[in-house]
Amino acid sequence: MYTEKVMDHFQNPRNVGEIEGASGVGTVGNAKCGDIMRIYLDIDENQMIRDVKFKTFGCGAAVATSSMATELVKGKSIYDALQVTNKAVMEALDGLPPVKVHCSLLAEEAIHAALWDYAEKNGIKIEGLEKPKSDIHEGEEEEEEEY
Repeated sequence: MYTEKVMDHFQNPRNVGEIEGASGVGTVGNAKCGDIMRIYLDIDENQMIRDVKFKTFGCGAAVATSSMATELVKGKSIYDALQVTNKAVMEALDGLPPVKVHCSLLAEEAIHAALWDYAEKNGIKIEGLEKPKSDIHEGEEEEEEEY
């Protein structure tokens, strides 16, 4: 059901923990399944991500996607981090079962939420970054009613 990479990142997650005085912190959840993901970024004066940590409450796939997402943004610029999509996280893990794709969406949104927090704290605008959702299903009800 799960790839070797998913199992490895679940059993041996990278970058677990918190960063005291983080440059940006992003928390996002999924009310439908109860997963909650928090990503902490330490960003230097050149807008490079020096360190990244996560805390996730959720299933194995949520832990694995958090772990992989932190690996994908560590050492990158904030603009490179913004380009990390749920698809990139899934590909890096060699895939996820269809019922677990939402976990990769959590990872993408948590990164965006942490970048948004960083931008807000520093009074800057990160080109291409939109205000993140606190729940990945936010706005779905309205969208469904429109059709």
